[in-house]
Amino acid sequence: MAAYHKRLTSEDEQIRTEAAKAWSKWEMATSKLRVDPNDIARAAQDDWALAFARIESHYFVNEGFMREGQLLEKQGIDKMYFVMFEPVPVRHIPTVIIQGRYDVVCPARSAYDLKKVFPEAELTMVPDAGHSAREIPTSKLLTEAADRFRTL
Repeated sequence: MAAYHKRLTSEDEQIRTEAAKAWSKWEMATSKLRVDPNDIARAAQDDWALAFARIESHYFVNEGFMREGQLLEKQGIDKMYFVMFEPVPVRHIPTVIIQGRYDVVCPARSAYDLKKVFPEAELTMVPDAGHSAREIPTSKLLTEAADRFRTL
């Protein structure tokens, strides 16, 4: 990952752009159950690809700004760390995990493991979706969850 991030932040514009387009195309080709040709076309746009790839790689090279396994630790659910690293309890907050059955970016195992350490959360497996929140079945479930939270 560090080597790829180095290409995405290279001083050489051609190296940056080629790496960004390849990254973005891969992401667009793997994030949905049914590949959207419009997403693939967007990944070929220099500015879009560079912004998208650099943001994602920034999180990856910084390990999501968490320790390995932090999210799955009991204290990770009991006290999540947010702004200014102040402990904030989250277990009592209604939580919905919506996971695409065919997600090859974040496999379903990750949602299942989170549910095991956070049994208060509601887990829904979307039978006809991949990783993207923009897939219709996933988007519908996310909207329904947000609508429920609106009344809390």
